[in-house]
Amino acid sequence: MGILFLTFGLETTSGPVGYAWDWVPTEEEIRRYRQSWNPLSNGPIFISGVDIHPRGQFTFHPFLFSQVSEKRFGNDLTVNSQPSPIHTYQIAPVVTMAYGLTNHLELNVGLSGSFWWARSTTQLNQGQGGPWTTDSGVGDTQIYLKYRPIVQDPNGWRPSVTTFNMIVLPTSRWITGSESPPGGFAPLGRLPASRFGSLTWTEGVMFRKNLRPFRLSGGVFYSYHLPGSDAGQSTYPADIINTRLIIEHLLNDDRGFGYNLEFVGFHGLPWRADGHPINVGQRNGFNSLGVQPTIQYRLGDHWVGAAGVLFTVAGQNVQDAIFPNFSIYYYWGKGGRVIMR
Repeated sequence: MGILFLTFGLETTSGPVGYAWDWVPTEEEIRRYRQSWNPLSNGPIFISGVDIHPRGQFTFHPFLFSQVSEKRFGNDLTVNSQPSPIHTYQIAPVVTMAYGLTNHLELNVGLSGSFWWARSTTQLNQGQGGPWTTDSGVGDTQIYLKYRPIVQDPNGWRPSVTTFNMIVLPTSRWITGSESPPGGFAPLGRLPASRFGSLTWTEGVMFRKNLRPFRLSGGVFYSYHLPGSDAGQSTYPADIINTRLIIEHLLNDDRGFGYNLEFVGFHGLPWRADGHPINVGQRNGFNSLGVQPTIQYRLGDHWVGAAGVLFTVAGQNVQDAIFPNFSIYYYWGKGGRVIMR
């Protein structure tokens, strides 16, 4: 939780100490950034916005993430996968809402649903039928703060740097008792992935740099699952590292039209930060590496959208899946004018 305390400490320090450390951007630095090239568009799908909303600006951001998995990777990191005995299909509608508390601090909330279907191909191949197992309900809820201590310099190489602090509430378990999908995770999406139905704390650091006509962004996130319980037994899932690297190429500024290449890493560790042995899920670690081509387009003065498909290109001890997804943004700003983050 150290990053969170640092976030609050730096944000509430507006006196000489904060500015002496250069951990609170000056109004002049923010002005130069907001007057620089940064056309209104959807941006990446697989990372939360690195730069911060102006104070009082709000976005409403529906997504549809999905997953199709019929193969699985073995014990070694490889590009070759084998047919899986379980075929799984998932749909996860997600809505995130973001509000600029100040020019440096942004509050976000994410709500989700969970719908999945699975079938045993082993039983089907043995002539025993292949009945479907399915479940639907409320997904988990994310509440997260982003603080930007460094804003990018449009006249130099300095990027924006933003800290990310998120708690995941297992509303899937609390509200509807939603069953965990096969594999233990919802489809990979905008926010760092964590184990379905687990109370989780995530900290991360993100960066972003605009270099016309490109925008580069990325981040690293560490997720710690708090101990849980199942049938009266304590559960200790593995900690997770999520990585993101995105390259945007804007082809038409007025229409917010362009394409992205989004590189997604999803890594289960063979340990926990608290030292407890892992006793649920994959115990020996796992890795998934994927890439998504994305198309983004501006739909109006306040609306932007994007769509793409994430392909798993290599993995270890995970499902080999594809992840079709779709995104729409609605921007609301004071006086009707919106500013790209």
